[in-house]
Amino acid sequence: MNSLLAGASTDHPAGPGDQEPEHFPKPRSQGQLVLRKFLRHKLAMASTAVLLLIVLIVTLMPIFWPYSYTETVGGFLEPSADHPLGTTQVGKDMVSQVLRGTQYSLIIALTVSIVATALGVVFGAVAGYLQGITDSAISRLTDLFLIVPQIAAAAILVKVFSGSWYVVALVLAAFGWMQIARITRAESMSLSQREFIESARASGAGTGRIVFKHLVPNMVGSITVNATLTVAQAVLAEAALSFIGLGVQLPDTSLGRVIFENYAELGSRPWLFWGPFVVLVLISLSINFIGDGLRDAFDPRQKRMK
Repeated sequence: MNSLLAGASTDHPAGPGDQEPEHFPKPRSQGQLVLRKFLRHKLAMASTAVLLLIVLIVTLMPIFWPYSYTETVGGFLEPSADHPLGTTQVGKDMVSQVLRGTQYSLIIALTVSIVATALGVVFGAVAGYLQGITDSAISRLTDLFLIVPQIAAAAILVKVFSGSWYVVALVLAAFGWMQIARITRAESMSLSQREFIESARASGAGTGRIVFKHLVPNMVGSITVNATLTVAQAVLAEAALSFIGLGVQLPDTSLGRVIFENYAELGSRPWLFWGPFVVLVLISLSINFIGDGLRDAFDPRQKRMK
């Protein structure tokens, strides 16, 4: 009897509800979800296209442009086919000046972002994880840097240590890490209470391994967003310093310095001022919009794409 029941159970064809699904859609990884949301952010994608176009132009165009940024071709020349933005008072082609200035401004901004982000992440993550005396010391250091007027201190240091582009970049980075450190500290304190951190402690992992192998990778979203926005802030901060004559000094240049050198011509030859100014605004706006897109993409609560 049992054998008959067993045979019946094995020979009975499976119904539609008993059949196993042949294929399950593969779940997307966190990186794929972030990328998809960012690609659907129209304003961020348009800004990315603008920024990439600017980078390509300032990288490739100097190779084919007939005039060097150091070459003089006479005195003031009006905009023409040969000189679309005219020439400066000393006879330098304005297009080549803008190209060179944009190169330096982008290099300075990227350097500031990398150095400031590294400092902010290390200080913030260590303070948030260790807490106690270490947290108090780093927090007081952060407060000290925050109350110092950034532009005034940077102007003094650049004047003392010369106005080479890397000096300007390092000085701006020295006053640009505090906000990142505060955000990283708050996230680090929250993550330190999670189970995977407790497991790492229990397994004997040291402070360095926990901070850099467990905490920092779980903060990559906020770190990426803040690093991107730091680029935009550095572009404007460098331009402000150079505009008042306390930033990048010759033979180096930047968009801020090009604007500073041609500000006096705003009334009579406005194209000499507005050319580099428009490029500066485009860079700053595009990076800020990219940062907004990254913030929305990393935010799991964000559903609507702009």
